[in-house]
Amino acid sequence: MIRTNRLTFVFCLLVAGIISACTTAPVIVRDDIAQRIAAPAQMVERTIAADPFLLTAYERVRLQNGPADLYIEGDGEAWETRLSQSLDPTPANPVALHLASRDSAENVFYLARPCQYSGMLDPAQKCDAAYWGDKRFAPEVIEAYQLALDDIKARYGITKFNVIGFSGGGAIAAILAAQRDDVVSLRTVAGNLDNRTLSAHHNVSYMDGSLNPPDFAAKLASIPQYHFIGDQDTVIPPSVLDSYLQALGSDSCSQYMVVKNADHNVGWVNIWPNLLDLMPTCDKASAAVRPAFEPVMPYDGPGMEPIYNSPETPEKP
Repeated sequence: MIRTNRLTFVFCLLVAGIISACTTAPVIVRDDIAQRIAAPAQMVERTIAADPFLLTAYERVRLQNGPADLYIEGDGEAWETRLSQSLDPTPANPVALHLASRDSAENVFYLARPCQYSGMLDPAQKCDAAYWGDKRFAPEVIEAYQLALDDIKARYGITKFNVIGFSGGGAIAAILAAQRDDVVSLRTVAGNLDNRTLSAHHNVSYMDGSLNPPDFAAKLASIPQYHFIGDQDTVIPPSVLDSYLQALGSDSCSQYMVVKNADHNVGWVNIWPNLLDLMPTCDKASAAVRPAFEPVMPYDGPGMEPIYNSPETPEKP
């Protein structure tokens, strides 16, 4: 993809102030933003053939034949308005890439969503807007991620994955965790974990072309997982997480945290290394004792309370 020059990038930031405000940035500027987030973390761009898509990845591999943390991006610029889809879903503020850049693990991988940064495997085929609309979690999308994880595993000898999904990437991360035997933990940040409940909350049509994480509850219940939502998030309300956890049942290996002063996009990056230290576990006795972040406990029903303050200053680009 063509890179914008430094002056264009600086101009965008000067006008926008911060990345999250630069929502109308041209796609080439959004691509340069991703490069500049990844470079200080020594994450290198690669395009993975995952039929029918080309998925953009950023990778840092320091330990061949070891475990890896794998991040999946959110829905990006899926809609221009409530009634109008965007022409390109590439995010102006790639939150999952920001989070990956703050991860100190030896092996860290980031995967964009279909048609973000790159297009289709067949160059003659145009990206279908349904893949950032009704079909964003379609079976063929999940299969593409299966291929991408298989590619990463074979190329670098990765033994197991800790998957982390932001926003809509949380749904994909959860479904992958349910379908694979090499995913050992699941984390989501502002995750869309039940698109039926989310559609009802926003009074929009349900995504009939997509899979839904609660439908995989039987397998997911035994996977260690930690879910973080912001108390200021108006995009993904707590009811979405609650309905997902209800589907898993009270004996599942699920924990959650409601983070004060965090909304859907802002308030996560600076505190992510601290949140990442909270390891998903099936040991509920040990999960209930976290001195630095008390009280943290496994899910035991509705009535989630905010328990951790995030910095009030938004993260800088």
